[in-house]
Amino acid sequence: MKNIRWGLVFYTFLGIAALAGLIVLMSLINHKDAAQVCKSLKVNVEGKETFIDQHDISKMINNQFGTITGKELKTIKFEEIEQAIEKLPYVSNAEIHTDMDGTVNVNVRQREVVLRVINQDGREFYVDTKGHKIPVTLKYVPHVLVANGKIRESYTKPLEQVETKMVKDLVHIVDHVKGNDLWENQIVQIYVNEQNDIELIPRVGKEVLVVGSADSLDYKLKRLEMYYKNILPKVGTEAYAKVNVKYGGQIICERREGWYMDSLQMKINMKN
Repeated sequence: MKNIRWGLVFYTFLGIAALAGLIVLMSLINHKDAAQVCKSLKVNVEGKETFIDQHDISKMINNQFGTITGKELKTIKFEEIEQAIEKLPYVSNAEIHTDMDGTVNVNVRQREVVLRVINQDGREFYVDTKGHKIPVTLKYVPHVLVANGKIRESYTKPLEQVETKMVKDLVHIVDHVKGNDLWENQIVQIYVNEQNDIELIPRVGKEVLVVGSADSLDYKLKRLEMYYKNILPKVGTEAYAKVNVKYGGQIICERREGWYMDSLQMKINMKN
């Protein structure tokens, strides 16, 4: 008896008792969960857009799966509900979990759109941050740039991926100017002309800004900044119909009253 380590025996016994108690507690919880009913449904919609709201999600769940309030939790097909919500074109992710009191929480994250496109056939769609096409709805109009004109990108069904280089260029321009105090405020619309050149429509001034494509966009925008800082103050906003920076090393200004072209050959010093 003297060689028995009573402290070790005590702690071993205590550990076994705690494990047994935990097993009993878990079995009681599982038994309770198996018979527990849904007391309430709470929907939380996240994201900067408001294409859909809590009422839309609750209505969709009740229409497709019946009223879940009052049902036993074990009979509710949570995975199928998540999959059904994620099929909505305005939803990027959905997750469902339950509380101990029987509340079913549905967390929904909306897609974020960056551009509204009106193609050459008059079909409209949004483009989200992942390059998916999102349908237009009258319920909500997000504050994003609109691009129209000779845009060949088609639209047949929601969540298609953008295919053409033109629309990818348009999205690249939007992403590029985002957060830039000058261009985010100055550009109010994007237009694709008959020559397939991208034109930026400014908020201040009547001249159209021609960039051609999204290639070398930094370089083109720097030349447009030079136009605004060094040329516009001297000639005024009525002088030119178009300012073209499509071609490297120059700013081409088309006079409003005719087809006379001012070609300002600029030696761009990148250090400045």
